[in-house]
Amino acid sequence: MSEVSDFDALRRAMAENGERPEGPARNARAEQLLAEAERLDIPLAVIEALGHQLKVYNYSSEKDKMFVPFARLLRMWDERPEDFDAHETHTLHWVFKWMSAGMLDQPHIPLASVETWLAEMAHRYRLAGHSERAVRGAEFSVAAHIGDLDRAERAYAAWLAADRDSMADCHACELHGQGGWQVRRGRDAEAIELWRPVLEGEYTCAHEPHTVLAASLLPLLRLGRAEQARAHHLRGFRLVRPLESMRGAYADHVEFCALTGNEARGLELLAERPAYFTDSGQPRSRLDFLAVVTLLMDRMTGLGLGGQRVPGPSGRAWTAGELAAHARVAALELAERFDRRNGTPYVGERTRARMAQRPLAERLPLGVRTAAVRTPAPPAPAAAAAEPGPADLSALLDEARRLADTLRPHAVEAWAAVARAAEGVELDARTRAEIADHAAMDRGPEGVELFEQAAELYAEAGDPGEALAARARAAYIRALSGRVDEGLAAVAGPYDEVLALYAEDATGLRQAAAVLMSRARILMRRLHEGQDETADAAPAAERAVRELLALVDGRTGDDVRLVSRVAEGRAMLAQLAEHTGDEDTAADLFRQAVDRFVGAGLPWFAVEYEARLAALAHRRDDMVEAERALRAALEHGGPYVEAVGRAQLHLQLAEVVGGRGELREAAEHALEAAHWADEAAQSTTLGSWARHQLGGFLLRQGRFAEAAEVLESALPDLSAETHGEGAIVQTQWWLGDCLGELGEHRAAAERRLQAAEIARHWPEQHDHATLAHLAAESLGQAGLPAEAERAYARAGDLWRSLGDVHGLVRSLRARAWLALGSAAGADGARQLMTEAVRTCAGARQAAGDEPARRRLTAELAYTHRQFSDLLARSVAEEADDDAIRAAFEEALSQVTLAIEVFALLPGDAVHDRTGAELAAGWLEADLGRPAAAAARARAVLAAYEGADEADGTVRERRAEAGQMLDLAVRQED
Repeated sequence: MSEVSDFDALRRAMAENGERPEGPARNARAEQLLAEAERLDIPLAVIEALGHQLKVYNYSSEKDKMFVPFARLLRMWDERPEDFDAHETHTLHWVFKWMSAGMLDQPHIPLASVETWLAEMAHRYRLAGHSERAVRGAEFSVAAHIGDLDRAERAYAAWLAADRDSMADCHACELHGQGGWQVRRGRDAEAIELWRPVLEGEYTCAHEPHTVLAASLLPLLRLGRAEQARAHHLRGFRLVRPLESMRGAYADHVEFCALTGNEARGLELLAERPAYFTDSGQPRSRLDFLAVVTLLMDRMTGLGLGGQRVPGPSGRAWTAGELAAHARVAALELAERFDRRNGTPYVGERTRARMAQRPLAERLPLGVRTAAVRTPAPPAPAAAAAEPGPADLSALLDEARRLADTLRPHAVEAWAAVARAAEGVELDARTRAEIADHAAMDRGPEGVELFEQAAELYAEAGDPGEALAARARAAYIRALSGRVDEGLAAVAGPYDEVLALYAEDATGLRQAAAVLMSRARILMRRLHEGQDETADAAPAAERAVRELLALVDGRTGDDVRLVSRVAEGRAMLAQLAEHTGDEDTAADLFRQAVDRFVGAGLPWFAVEYEARLAALAHRRDDMVEAERALRAALEHGGPYVEAVGRAQLHLQLAEVVGGRGELREAAEHALEAAHWADEAAQSTTLGSWARHQLGGFLLRQGRFAEAAEVLESALPDLSAETHGEGAIVQTQWWLGDCLGELGEHRAAAERRLQAAEIARHWPEQHDHATLAHLAAESLGQAGLPAEAERAYARAGDLWRSLGDVHGLVRSLRARAWLALGSAAGADGARQLMTEAVRTCAGARQAAGDEPARRRLTAELAYTHRQFSDLLARSVAEEADDDAIRAAFEEALSQVTLAIEVFALLPGDAVHDRTGAELAAGWLEADLGRPAAAAARARAVLAAYEGADEADGTVRERRAEAGQMLDLAVRQED
């Protein structure tokens, strides 16, 4: 970097450095600038450089460096106060507050020194004529820190009672401190109410609402406002992430993750800031960070993950258990240093309480991609526990049979428990058959041999019907594995045999129905896989299903197994009807299946068929029925639907609900979909699509920071192969919109340009043109006019190729404004705006229908209006009177044209017309024509005669016209 040659260059260099990211590099540059200021031999230059150094130290991890430059500043003030201008005098007194807080943060500074400094601050403020508000606020901080709660309450009251003046902290910072005290005293609701103006953006500053968002997380959880807490985490962490000085607020976000089942995200946060483990410039925030690291690592260890690798201090690898021990020792050592300095145990007590907190939520879905921490499976029962007494095994057996006979969830697990408990125990053949049968059900394609083994054992136990049912189940597993013909051949024998046995009363209805059901399932499988080229596949499947129903329907009694056969048979007929295109019959049969499952107390079996009803309804554009079916599916499934199924149902419901404008509920379902997709290890497929949708719903609600976090999380997993290029472009587009709303214009431009580059290859180019135009807007707002000009020119070429006059004209107008501040100057700007007028007017004249002509009329009027504004601003301040008058005359000509064109539009353009009329009136006044200005004002008042006063625009226009009329009358007089 070049050396500073004069005071103005120093000021420019300090302003430039102030815009750099927080951290040691910025601090080092401030130190270099102080050295260069000293070479200028200008006292005020040194004063300003010291103030700059203080500021960058305060907003960094090197806060302990503040004391030396401040001591020097104070000495300079005491020796030569006349060297300080008004701004630096104010700054010197302002920084007293930073020194007070900074001393509290450093345990090596004695408490007596802190109290002495507090008295010095009070003395200096009195001499300068400042209120005691800032002094009492500093005293409150000291008392609250050491745990002198009575003194803290008195100082708190005195702080609020004192007058606000120029030394008081900003409203946002004061409310942060006041709310923090309410939380400390157990008054969470009062804290949230105090923080409301900060959270809603009424009061902001360099570090607010950053810290208030972080501080609000646990109070909101304790108040049962989990959704708001989640929103504050996503919004707040985005603000805190780039700021090195916000370790304390960062720790609040790690703590939130540890207490909401988001341990994996907590680990990600630790990995982002390895320096936070060791930065020593502000010991108090390091204590906060180490305490929540301990909390998170204890949580990991409690989940059985003490041996998992985790991010920690650099220089070695860490497990969760090792980091927990290290962080605990370091945190308690720091707390003990503070307590020794303070003479109270307060800091240590609060630190231990923070580390010992229990989770406030089992898991709170956040929407961003973070895999759930996978806890180890529970250990197998110990050998001693594997040998229960006869009564224990009998109880397990009774429970397993009850669950299996009534088709309850977890029957397979119950039989697995029987198998473990029966190791080494002599069992009868029937029981061994049941164990093998249910073990096979849990094995999927690998269960064939176990089903065959179960069949042999059932036969040994004297139950030939159940043996045939087990063989039929083995056949169906073969079909599920893709061996449909093999399965069909394998079920033929059991089918013939069971019917013969049933005819001879040698087996029961349940066993016969089981075999017929397996055969029907295999034939349905053959139909769905399209393995049978003949036309007989569907009829054969239907005959098998109807044979099953003829056997069972009407004879089920209270046997839920038989009821389920009837219900499933109805569902199969529904699928067959769907296959032939008879959707009305299909829907009716699916409803019958659902009703039977629910009526039998088996609602979880109805989930699949409610989902099919939803799909049918969706195809028929019956969104009411689709929504009903999806909600019913979630309700029927309860906790028994697999994670991937839940994700799919929630995602479909999000799309349906979002389609009718219920964005908040749609976002809730998309959030649940993302959560369950992560649980199902589908983060990169279903999960990324759910996050894509969630981001869109949040954006449409105006929740831009949350949407940006979610969309940024979705992007890495979206792929053209899985999700399509359209999803990637839409996500980039939405993200650009969010970033633009958040003021991150350069990043918004990057996202929009990336999306435009993908869309560049699409046959239809409208999206490409729109994205190029939006990128140009972002580049202009980011202060990159040359890049913006190129992007607008590219967009203009695309609009021209598409025949989109509106887009082309808007790109030309934007380029004109950019030209005005570039080397092209006023002449270049005038040429571009003239082209915009000519293009729009020509298209209007050639418009083939009235709606298109009306839209182009409005566009032409806006273009004349902007041309007028551009001309009025094009004249330089130092221009002579003739040049100014010529520019204003030309501007008046263009705005007059705008008025004439606006007058051609229907009545809803009255506000645009009167706005142009007022602009013309002010130009008339500037040109010394009061009568003409008065006429313009009266035209506006006439336009609003009898208009609704409740309309804010009406009131504003009338007021401005009244001011113009008064001015015109005075000029005439």
